[in-house]
Amino acid sequence: MSQYFVLFVCMGNICRSPTAQAVFRQRVAAAGLAQRVRIDSAGTHAAPQGEAPDPRAQAHARQRGYAMDAIRSRPVHEGDFHRFDLLLAMDDHNLALLQSRCPPALHPRLRRLTDFCLRSSCSVVPDPYYGNAQGFENVLDLLEDACDGLLLHVRRQLDSAG
Repeated sequence: MSQYFVLFVCMGNICRSPTAQAVFRQRVAAAGLAQRVRIDSAGTHAAPQGEAPDPRAQAHARQRGYAMDAIRSRPVHEGDFHRFDLLLAMDDHNLALLQSRCPPALHPRLRRLTDFCLRSSCSVVPDPYYGNAQGFENVLDLLEDACDGLLLHVRRQLDSAG
């Protein structure tokens, strides 16, 4: 059975990328692809490692039915560029950081998550950390849209791999 590996990346791995991980995990499970799609999240500045997602991010995600309690922060590792089929940055800054660390031959694996949005024209997922509750809701709206498009992409990749 072929598998597909997706890594979501933001700065601290406590707001946007773990939320994306939870949203996409639910989409993948609902599509019956949980055994074929592996999902993780990491941060370009993940410190301290092993931290739970921001309580506000967890609360807003929980209101929409997404569980984040088992997710823990970690930094992006060199091996991630080889292991994951897609490394999806939340914004241009984190994409640039990934590009600076990634072997040039693997740059096609690096994308912005918003490249997969079906409805929104936003080019980045804004960091809600210093904002209010509406910021977390906006992030969830963007992530749900992007994860819907990402699921279509991953299905095509799996179908073409056999």
